[in-house]
This record gives sequence, C-alpha cells and structure tokens, in this order.
Amino acid sequence: MNAIEINNFWKKYGTTVAVKGISLSVRQGELFGLIGPDGAGKTTMMRAICTLLVPDEGTLLVQGLNASDDLMPIRALLGYMPQRFSLYQDLSVEQNLRFFADLFQVPSAERRAREEQLYRFSRLGEFKKRKAAALSGGMKQKLALSCALIHTPEVLVLDEPTTGVDPVSRQEFWDILHSIQKQGTTIFVSTAYLEEADKCDRVALMYSGQIVVTGTSSEVRENFRHPLYRLKGKDVRALQTFFAGLAETRTTQLFGDALHVVFDVEPPENRWKEWQALSQGNLESWGRQSPSIEDVFMEFISSQEHGTHADVAPRRAQ
Repeated sequence: MNAIEINNFWKKYGTTVAVKGISLSVRQGELFGLIGPDGAGKTTMMRAICTLLVPDEGTLLVQGLNASDDLMPIRALLGYMPQRFSLYQDLSVEQNLRFFADLFQVPSAERRAREEQLYRFSRLGEFKKRKAAALSGGMKQKLALSCALIHTPEVLVLDEPTTGVDPVSRQEFWDILHSIQKQGTTIFVSTAYLEEADKCDRVALMYSGQIVVTGTSSEVRENFRHPLYRLKGKDVRALQTFFAGLAETRTTQLFGDALHVVFDVEPPENRWKEWQALSQGNLESWGRQSPSIEDVFMEFISSQEHGTHADVAPRRAQ
C-alpha cells in the first residue's frame, strides 16, 4: 500500500480549474517533491491531502483512508506545515510545542522525550523561552516543523517550507527532513525551487494544474531530448533576444551571466560562426550543456505552449 494515492483528482474554484485530473502515488517512507511555480496548483493538492479540501472529482487516499470521508483518522496520522507561518507569535517556542502536544493529545508520559528530541534536531533548545515573533525566518520554519512532528505522524506534508529562508537555513532544513525520513516517516513536500529536486527520492513537476513529468531527478533529466547549449556574451540579454528570434531555437533561458539555448536539431559548426557575426560579436563562447531540472521544466512548458518561448519560470534559490 502506498502512503498517498491520488487518482484523477480535479479541483475548481468557481470557473477556475486549479488541478486537472492529477494521478500520482507516494511510496511508504519516501521523500517526494511536488515542484512548480506559484499558481501551479501545489497548495490545492496539499490541502486536499490534509482533508482541508474535498475533490470535485477523483479519489485521494492517505494510508488507505479516503480523504473525503475519513477526515479525523487521517488528521491523527498526518503532520501538516502550511505555506504561511501559522503558529502563535505571542507564545514562546516551548509554549507553541506544548500547545500542539495538547492539540494532538500526546500522552504526558511521552511529551518530555519528544520535546527534547525536537529541540535537538531543530537546535531550538536554547531559544525555548523566546517568543515565536522574535525568531528568524529559518527558526520559525524549524519551529513550525517541530509542531507538525510533535505527535510523531506517519505522513508529513510540507507546503513550500523553504520559501524565503536563507541558503544556510534551507540546507539545515533539508538535513532535518532526511533525518526524519530515516526514522520511517513519509514526507510529501512542495517547492518552487527546482534545484531542490535533487534532495528528493522522486519528484513530480507541476504546471498549470497538471503533472508534466514524474520520476527521480535523473529520470526527469533523461526526458530532455534536444541539443542544449550554454552561451556567454558581452550582453546576455541582447544575446537572448537574438537567439529567441532564430527559427532553429526552441527555448531560451537566462542562467546568471549565461544563456541556455535549446535547438530543434544540432547546429552545424559553421552556423555558430554566422551567428557570431550576425550578433556583431556579442556571442563570445558556446558549448554543449547537460540539462538541469529547470531546463527540462522549461522545455515541457514550451511544448505545452506549442513551441512558443516560455517567459514564466519557477523561482530559483538565491
């Protein structure tokens, strides 16, 4: 039995279709990532898994229980960390933990050990008397995670937990998740940072309410079937405009001070010399590039949009 089983899930808000017939499964003990830009439908999926939304069509099972019918049993075995910080700002770290222990009816004989374990891996022990409002962004996320774990859930659902968190805290957060996973907890996490795909066992890339590809990060990259080149130039934005206007180009995407260009077929070497001249020397260097998850994602978006150049991309970690 899979920890989470989603079959033909649809959800609408009025005339807006947020999720369009999604089917996917999350295995027991797996760290599964749902990755896509803002507005892709990730939060709708998360809320439905947590029994906060009812599917318009399809079924959603958590540990074999139906999310439309078995609300209380699912909530008892599941930990949920929403996208926005939702703890009590005027309570201390310790008070927040104890409040959620009360809420989930954690036996008094087990509380001390669980609290100490959570303090150890979150490193919040020395801040237990500090009010939540006075914590840094990364510390708030660790506190929210600790509160979601206080009742030792079988399945942990995290909605964009690393958004807005500094790089060091973000890495610490993922280290904590891997530690939790080793204890047998199934983790379903959403993120708009595509590079975080490599931190998951498997991922599903989501766009416009649909899943475009599912698999390990290596399997996702293997879906890339076209020549990809990394280009450098004096003015990289002008270079992007130049290559976006070529008939041979499928997509262009800025990567820092470089440009990734995907072609329909492999360009001959003499064509590069022509482009260098036509760009008035702006094109300085070029070379084949292995695709990143973002390259794969942008290629899928381009295919969905009938070959037009995509200009909307998920967030990249700063």
